[in-house]
Amino acid sequence: MEFRRLGNVEREIRQLQDAINDARNNVGLEEGNPELEKLQVENMKLKHRLSILNRAIAAEQGSSKPSANSSILDHLNDIFTQAIATAFPQVCADVPTVITVSGVPKFGDYQCNNAMQIVQKLKALDVKTNPRDVAVKIMEAVPRSPMISKVEVAGAGFVNVFLDKTFGAEAIMSILKDGVKPPVFERKRVIVDFSSPNIAKEMHVGHLRSTIIGDSICRFLEFLGHDVLRLNHVGDWGTQFGMLIAHLQDRFPDYLKVSPPIGDLQAFYKESKTRFDSDEEFKKRAYACVVKLQGGDADSLKGWKLICDVSRKEFQKVYDRLDVKLIERGESFYQKRMENIVKDLAKQQFLEEDEGRKIMWGENKDGIPLTIIKSDGGFTYDTSDMAAIKQRLHEEKGEWLVYVTDAGQATHFYTIFSCARRAKILDPAVHRVDHVGFGVVLGEDGKKFKTRSGDTVKLTELLDEGLKRSLDKLLEKERDKVLTPEELKAAQESVAYGCIKYADLSHNRNNEYIFSFDK
Repeated sequence: MEFRRLGNVEREIRQLQDAINDARNNVGLEEGNPELEKLQVENMKLKHRLSILNRAIAAEQGSSKPSANSSILDHLNDIFTQAIATAFPQVCADVPTVITVSGVPKFGDYQCNNAMQIVQKLKALDVKTNPRDVAVKIMEAVPRSPMISKVEVAGAGFVNVFLDKTFGAEAIMSILKDGVKPPVFERKRVIVDFSSPNIAKEMHVGHLRSTIIGDSICRFLEFLGHDVLRLNHVGDWGTQFGMLIAHLQDRFPDYLKVSPPIGDLQAFYKESKTRFDSDEEFKKRAYACVVKLQGGDADSLKGWKLICDVSRKEFQKVYDRLDVKLIERGESFYQKRMENIVKDLAKQQFLEEDEGRKIMWGENKDGIPLTIIKSDGGFTYDTSDMAAIKQRLHEEKGEWLVYVTDAGQATHFYTIFSCARRAKILDPAVHRVDHVGFGVVLGEDGKKFKTRSGDTVKLTELLDEGLKRSLDKLLEKERDKVLTPEELKAAQESVAYGCIKYADLSHNRNNEYIFSFDK
């Protein structure tokens, strides 16, 4: 900021003047003394440097150039902050600069609306004046800028700013030629956790918001120059894999030798869940399979990997269509780390017994505690999230963590962050953590977006419907007569997926919204 830079120069001038006075303080030194001669030479150098700095600050006070990375509003804020400090130094520290877009073009492009506030501050110091006189003094103190063509005072103290059209045209040409340049920020290691579907289940419309919002956040942070790690925390571990592996063994006994045709994993999951809920013998086998899987049994791991691979391929088709890049790092990645985090928390005496389970409270012991170990000795989502936050902050060296999930998980992440601070895993002075919550997607009837049969809408079905409707629009406009088949297909996909993304991002993420293909 220009004004702050001027302040730094002025401080340096004061330091130089002090140094010159010290150099002059040569009482007791005789003529010809080497030390005196050295001080005199130093004095001359300091005076020369002081004159250069004085000329520089005089030039700066007379004009102000917008920096390459500053916005119009930032630059105007800088120069009016400087003008207010020059015109009213006695109150400038207590007056935040107020720059607004002008509502009426004939009164300029922007307005500085500080006059009334300054009048009140001066009144407290027994200085009587009026808003218009204050506005005139601010106007007279505004430094020259190539961005501004003229500044006028209107009404009872409004300072109207008219932008220079030539400067604007040159700025636009620069953007067209070189692109939009991001502002300069301190580069951080940012880890964004988003999308996160469950293995063996198809992605549904509920995953749409997390995927689109998370990808947009990543793109924005990458544009700003941050080092962004895009993580997909898929649900690839837990008791559900016991029933899937047991069902796999029954349906395809030779799965270890011949890859089974389980393309419809959703149907396969429903079959196993039905058996799990109704067949006690199958349920016992499913639990036994979980124990084997978590114990590292080779056959169980192969079945687990096979199921994960089928799911992963289906997920990737969706990500490719939406042009979303992710690195998969599921719950299984943290299995050993979960064991370690439990040991660490127990060693620090953070775990408490509660009806057979082990829980951990946050900093103020308010709200709901985390369940770190279940009564049967198993781990939970809480355990994996505690292991994950430690891994991301300490192994990945993340400085900023962003979790993109539905708003219903806000309390969960509030507790995770609180427990991480309590356990000294998360240091607020070093780390930043954010939960980016969002509202659910509703159908045109105002209820949760579902099919006519009451099932959750599959994300692939929504994308397919978007493709169908975008092609209908393109054919209606006879774009097929001017585009090649390849160009028409590219246009169809761009319109469909672009509209679906825009439909989501155009709404406040905190609110529910009604999804309508027609809109």
